[in-house]
Amino acid sequence: MILSSLTPADITEAINEANVNLLKGIKGIGIKTAQRIIIDLKDKIGKQTSAAEIFISEDNTKREEALSALVMLGFSRNAIMKVLDRIISEDKNLTVEELIKRALKNL
Repeated sequence: MILSSLTPADITEAINEANVNLLKGIKGIGIKTAQRIIIDLKDKIGKQTSAAEIFISEDNTKREEALSALVMLGFSRNAIMKVLDRIISEDKNLTVEELIKRALKNL
């Protein structure tokens, strides 16, 4: 019923912004159900990455290679991912070796 009333983008926006009124406007959903949907799905929807981030193949390959190398050195995967994302956002023209060197300085 929700998907026939709103687009997926509208639903995502309503959940991220905790817009109870938009969800409540859907037939069959009251205020408590709308609040429950927001509480249950906010963390899950907020963690999604956009399609543009997923399909950056060259940067993604470099990132994955650097991530793999740093995990093999014993660093935490989550910490490495945060550092690599920050480094790549600052400079997208780095080689895998440069990525690893910068990440090691930040870990």
